Amino acid sequence: MTSSPSRLHRAIVSVGSNIEPAKHVALARQILADETHLLAAADIIETAPVGYQHQPDFLNTAYLIETELERDIFNAYLKSVEDRLGRVRGEIKSGPRTIDLDLVVWDGGLLTEDYYRYQYVSIPVDQVASAWNIEIYSPIDNI
Repeated sequence: MTSSPSRLHRAIVSVGSNIEPAKHVALARQILADETHLLAAADIIETAPVGYQHQPDFLNTAYLIETELERDIFNAYLKSVEDRLGRVRGEIKSGPRTIDLDLVVWDGGLLTEDYYRYQYVSIPVDQVASAWNIEIYSPIDNI
């Protein structure tokens, strides 16, 4: 009996940090490169905080990853990487963080309106998508 090969999914992950950001963005990239199939990374950009203003600027980027995991399992994996890098989820939702890994695009489908709201999401995501000729679409039921 032969097993059928698993389907590979392409995910674009938005990355942000403002607590030792250069260190944590690099550590996240290394973990994801070691544990997944990291295909590409966007340039790192510096952005001002959104929402809660009394905190340092952020470094943001996006990673293109190929994975055999299903979407919910992959998203849980991203949250586990955040935990491993010391992410504390405090009272202030938009407050400082060691790392933020948000699944934005899954197999070309946009998963969050943050892509339209925030340039710190759209600029890196568009850079990766353009470099890999990924057409992003907005399925109504996903946003």
